[in-house]
Amino acid sequence: MSLEEIQDVRTPDSEPPAAPGNRGGSWAAVRPLLLRMHFYAGLLIAPLLFLAAATGLLYAASWQAEKIVYADELTVARVGDAALPLSAQVEAAKGAAPTGKVVSVWPGPDAEATTRVIMESSGLAEGETLTVFVDPYTAEVRGQLTTVGDALPLRAWLSTFHADLQLGEFGRNYSELAASWMWVVALGGLALWTGRRRKRASQLVLPDRGATGRRRTLSWHGVVGLWSVAGLVVLSATGLTWSKYAGENIGQLQDSLGGATPAVSAKLKPGGEAGGADEHAGHTMPEGTEMPPPATTADVGLDRAVAAARDAGVTESIRVTLPAKGKGYVIKENDKQVPVHFDTVAVDPADARVMDELRFADYPVLAKMTRFGIDLHMGQTFGLANQIVLAALAVGVMFLVFWGYRMWWLRRPTKDRTLSVGRAQPRGAWRKLPVTVVLPLAAVTVLVGWFIPLLGISLAAFLVVDLLLGLVARRRAAGAGATAA
Repeated sequence: MSLEEIQDVRTPDSEPPAAPGNRGGSWAAVRPLLLRMHFYAGLLIAPLLFLAAATGLLYAASWQAEKIVYADELTVARVGDAALPLSAQVEAAKGAAPTGKVVSVWPGPDAEATTRVIMESSGLAEGETLTVFVDPYTAEVRGQLTTVGDALPLRAWLSTFHADLQLGEFGRNYSELAASWMWVVALGGLALWTGRRRKRASQLVLPDRGATGRRRTLSWHGVVGLWSVAGLVVLSATGLTWSKYAGENIGQLQDSLGGATPAVSAKLKPGGEAGGADEHAGHTMPEGTEMPPPATTADVGLDRAVAAARDAGVTESIRVTLPAKGKGYVIKENDKQVPVHFDTVAVDPADARVMDELRFADYPVLAKMTRFGIDLHMGQTFGLANQIVLAALAVGVMFLVFWGYRMWWLRRPTKDRTLSVGRAQPRGAWRKLPVTVVLPLAAVTVLVGWFIPLLGISLAAFLVVDLLLGLVARRRAAGAGATAA
C-alpha cells in the first residue's frame, strides 16, 4: 500500500481542500459542515434511496413488460378495414361482464390496439376497476383484467411497491423520506465534488483512471453523481408532489399561486339545458330547498358524443367518461408523449352540443409544469427513451450508495483489528461559521424543514442524536482524564 493510500484510509477527511481561490471565504467555512451533513445523510438515508431506486428500476421496466405479458389483451388478432361503432363494442363488453357498470371507454390509440371498456364491479378494492378489452374490428372480447387507472396488474403492483413497499399508508413514509432527502444529498454532493482541487479539469467529469483505493471509489462516486444530479433533483421534486405531507404543502402553494389544474364543467343545467343562463340565477331559493335535479333527457349515444368531440379537435388517445347523474359526457385526450395532447370537452347527451372545452394551451404555467414533471417521473413523456433514462438513474443511485458505503469502510482505522468504520467530519463545524452565514442558513433550513416535514423531522432527529453522542463522548473523555490524573 502506498503512502498516499495509507493517508487516504486513516484521515477522517481525506478529500483535498478546495481550490486556492476559495480558501478563506464562505465556502471554506461551510465545507466542513456540508461534509458532515452529507456523510450522515448518505449513511442513514442511503438504504431508503437504494430501495426507491431498485423499485423505481422495476417500475421503469414495467411499461415494456406490460406489453409482453398482456399482449393478448392489448392487441388485436388482425387489423380490419374499419372499426365497429363504439356502442357495439361496449355491448360486447357488457355481455362478457354483465354485472359491471360501464363508466368510461378508451378507444385504442392506434390501429393494432384494443378498446378498453372500464367498469365498476363489486368485490374490487378502492381505486380498482374491471377493464374489458374488445377487438374494435370484430367486437371479440380479448380478455378482462383488474386495473388501477391505466395500469394493468403488473404495473399497478410495481407502482404500489415503489410508492409504499406494499405496506399501505405507513409504507409511504419510506418513499417520502427518500424523495425529501434525495435532492439534499445530490446537491450537497455536487457542491463538494465541484469544490475539490484536482490536477486535471477532466477529472471533474470523467473518472480518474490513475487513482487507487478510496480515491478511485470517490472518483467514480463523484463523476456518476455529477452526471446524475439534474435527473435526481427532478425525480425528488416530482416524487414529493405525490407524497402525503410535503405533497399537501406543494398543492396548497400551487393553488395559492393560481397554478391548480383546471377542469371542464360537465354539469347539466336544471331542466336538461346544457348552456345559456341558469333559470334560477337571481332568484333566492327558500332555505333548506334543494336545487331540482336535471330532467331526464334522451341520450344521443356514445358514438355521436365522440364525433362531436372529434369535430371540436379532441382526437388523440381519447378517453370517454360516460354521463353520470346530472352530468354530460367528458371526452379528453391522454397523449402524454411530446407533443402532448390534453384537450378536453364536455358534451351534452341530449343533443351532442359541446357544453364546455378546455385546451392544454390554456393551462396555467404551474399546472403544465406539474403535468410534465409527473409524466417524466413515470416514464411517459418521451416513451422508451424516458424509461431508459429512468432505469439508468436508478442503477446510478444504487452504485452511488454502494460506493458511498465502500468509502466509509475504506476510511476505517487499520492499526487495530477491532471491527470499525470510517469517522465523520469532526463536530463543531457550525460554530466556526460567520454569523452572516449561520443566520440565513438556519432560516432556510427551518423553512425547508417546515415545508417538507419528514425532512425537517428526520434532520431534527439527527441533530438530537448527534448532540447526545457528543455529550457521551465528552463525559467519557472527562472520565478518562480524571482517571489518568
